[in-house]
Amino acid sequence: MPSTSFDFAAGTKPATPQAVLWDMDGTLIDTEPYWLAAEAELVVSHGGTWSHEQGLALVGNALPDGARALQLAGVQLEIREIIDWLSARVVAGIRREIPWRPGARELLAACKQAGIPQALVTMSERSIVDELMLAIPEGTFQASVTGEEVAQGKPHPEPYLRGLQLLGEATGQQLSASQCIGFEDSVPGIASASEAGLHAVLVPNATDPGEGKWRRIDSLALVDVAAMSRWLVQVSA
Repeated sequence: MPSTSFDFAAGTKPATPQAVLWDMDGTLIDTEPYWLAAEAELVVSHGGTWSHEQGLALVGNALPDGARALQLAGVQLEIREIIDWLSARVVAGIRREIPWRPGARELLAACKQAGIPQALVTMSERSIVDELMLAIPEGTFQASVTGEEVAQGKPHPEPYLRGLQLLGEATGQQLSASQCIGFEDSVPGIASASEAGLHAVLVPNATDPGEGKWRRIDSLALVDVAAMSRWLVQVSA
C-alpha cells in the first residue's frame, strides 16, 4: 500500500484514502423524512401515538431495534412484518424521488474517478439499497453491507468491520481502518464507524451527535479527494 506520509517541504502529494465507506440514509440520501412518516403512519394505523421526537430517536439504529420501539407504541405486528412495511414505504419514496444530500453524488464520482474503493454500510435492507444502485453509475461501490446481513447493527462496529472485510476481498488489498474514511450522520452510525477504527466523519442531518472522537463537517459539498487525503495526513503526522 502507498505510504500516507507527507513531506510538506518537498511538496509531495499526500496519498489518497485507502477506501471510503458510506452510510446511506441521511448521509448520501435524505430518506429520513420517508422513515419518519412511515413510522408515524404505522403507529397511528394501530391506534397509537407517535411523536417526531420518538422518530428522531430511532435514526441510524438497526431496524429490528426500531421495530421493537414501534411495538411498544402499539403496533401489533411481528418485527419482520414491521421492517417489511416500513421498507416498502421508503422504497416507494425513493422511486418517486431520490433526495440526494448536497455534494454526495459529486464526491462519489470523484472517489470513483480517483480509483478509491467504496462501500455502502447501511442499516436499511437490500430492497432499499437495490433502488439506490439503479440510480448511480455501475462500479461506484465495490461492496455493500445491509442491516439484515450483520448480527449486530449500528452502533456496534460490526457493520463497518464487515464493510472493510468485503472491500479487502474485492480489491485484494490489506486495508488499514485508520487510513479509510467513514461518512455518517447519526449517533449510532458515527459511533459504529469510530469504534471500527475508521477516520469517522460526521455530517449532521436530522440529528446532531455533537462533538466526539470524529471529524465534523457541515456538508459533503465542501469535500473533495484532496481534502480527505489531507485529513489522513494530519492524523498520521
